[in-house]
Amino acid sequence: MIDRNTALPPAILLMGPTASGKTKLAIELVERGPFDIISVDSGMVYRGMDIGTAKPDAETLARAPHRLVDIRDPGDSYSAAQFRSDALRDMAAITAAGRIPLLVGGTMLYFKVLLEGLADMPDADPELRAQLDAQAALKGWPAMHARLAAVDPVSAARLKPNDSQRLQRALEVYELTGKPLSQWHAEQAPAEALPYQLSQIAVAPPDRAVLHERIERRFDEMLAQGLVAEVAGLKVRPELHAALPSMRAVGYAQVWAHLDGEYDAAEMRLRGIYATRQLAKRQHTWLRRFQDAEWHDGARERLAAALMKRWEGS
Repeated sequence: MIDRNTALPPAILLMGPTASGKTKLAIELVERGPFDIISVDSGMVYRGMDIGTAKPDAETLARAPHRLVDIRDPGDSYSAAQFRSDALRDMAAITAAGRIPLLVGGTMLYFKVLLEGLADMPDADPELRAQLDAQAALKGWPAMHARLAAVDPVSAARLKPNDSQRLQRALEVYELTGKPLSQWHAEQAPAEALPYQLSQIAVAPPDRAVLHERIERRFDEMLAQGLVAEVAGLKVRPELHAALPSMRAVGYAQVWAHLDGEYDAAEMRLRGIYATRQLAKRQHTWLRRFQDAEWHDGARERLAAALMKRWEGS
């Protein structure tokens, strides 16, 4: 229940693994109460990446507008720091309009950065990144992981040898500054608490098999809706390539490799489903770190009713 004695405005963080029903719940809340949605999804920020990110269609977005959707071209980068700045700006605008920010998504790093802030680290260096990518192409990312372990064993211990994006960033920070990424994080000053009365809601089916079934069904729906054609349309753009953060997204990476002839359509489907299940597993692990989160089983009608009751002050 909302604490009416505090001057802080309310805000909801609605978190959960992919295919857990977050978006449908958020849309229902918008249709029933004074909520405005801010997307917390690293894939939905990109224009033209609609099917594979499960982006709401135009009709749904007209009924329940989502901020931070379609704000970047797939060839551009979008960082967690940029998300935090954009989200705080939009939260302030929503609050000023007398409504409640409803932040919805499965990019757990974005939620973490929103709550905790980021270490003041150097900006990305495109030239150095290109050099690291070229070295990885020759030696492989496991070799780059071993290289990181020699200079930053703490970061290397928490990263998998094939986690190219984070390995690249950790090596980049060390090359630019001579200081390990783990040291930057250790020296980070605690972020000031957000000026909101936050409710953190974690939505996840208690039975993992139920989530796996939803993931498989949804991936098949994406294929039926034209995911392969969507990726093919992106692939013809000469400035886009498989190493971009946008094209490394789950689903897109597997379809891109299929279009490159690495495996057939049946294998692509299996790999896409498996990669999505692994993503959901990582998201679930992240969720456990949010100690203030209230866990719900994903029963949309019951949870929507409970949240409406809370915001009405009953």
